[in-house]
Amino acid sequence: MDLWHAIILGLVEGITEYLPVSSTGHLILTSAFLGLDSPETKQSVDTFSIVIQGGAILAVLGLYRARVIQMIRGLFGKSREGRRLMINLIIAFVPAAVLGVLLDDLIEANLFHTWPVLGALALGGVWMIWLGKGKKHHVSVEAGEPHDASAPQKSIDDITWRTALGIGLFQVVAMWPGTSRSMMTIAGGTLLGLKPKDAAEFSFLLGLPTLGGACVYKLGKNWLETRESGEPNMIEQLGTLPTVVGIVVAMIAAAIAIRWLVSFLNRHGLGVFGWYRIALAAALGGLIVGGLVTIG
Repeated sequence: MDLWHAIILGLVEGITEYLPVSSTGHLILTSAFLGLDSPETKQSVDTFSIVIQGGAILAVLGLYRARVIQMIRGLFGKSREGRRLMINLIIAFVPAAVLGVLLDDLIEANLFHTWPVLGALALGGVWMIWLGKGKKHHVSVEAGEPHDASAPQKSIDDITWRTALGIGLFQVVAMWPGTSRSMMTIAGGTLLGLKPKDAAEFSFLLGLPTLGGACVYKLGKNWLETRESGEPNMIEQLGTLPTVVGIVVAMIAAAIAIRWLVSFLNRHGLGVFGWYRIALAAALGGLIVGGLVTIG
């Protein structure tokens, strides 16, 4: 992999990881346009796309360091709010952590193919358009405006363990390639009564264990599989420098995307992301039919 390949993939990963638009769909398109989807390199490139999520993790650690410090203080009994937030994140993380390990091979074999991915992109778009239609679906994002008088929006400090578990179950759905973890957790949080800004913040923080676990799991799986087959692992095939560069670029791009998304959610609805997902599904479908892109 050339250095400029790593830069482009890092940009795409960083920009799309926390936006509700499916980083998977964008990375599939980008890898195809860069000529990196050949059978010889596809497995390593797919693993690379997961590993550079480490940059997105670093972006959240930097932007939300106050929350992270608060949770560390809570771990030592010095912050009640921090301990509560940490417990809620663990509760939300557990469903995907358990099912992710159990179902990873099954998902790759049955869902990481053309029509399941396109279906997830399109259906997710329709769902977001529906969510963005009005207050009655508890997704109004006008700054400071409650959903209605009887159901005020909650902040991240008001999350109960039941709400955290609900968001965690929404995240499980995002194991379907093309769905988008951010879409499910942000939209799920708003449906459960959170302010969109707070739903986004909880989603970003939930990404720390979720994306971190995925990075470690995929990297370890690639190392074990290539060790047994005698083939070069991801880093040996693609190079250490491109991997590091991809992570750094993804970190910078993710930080910018997070700042933009929080500002956007305070002023607009979720519907625009739905229309974008449908357009992406149509474009990706056209390229697949034309034989320019392959999935799985």
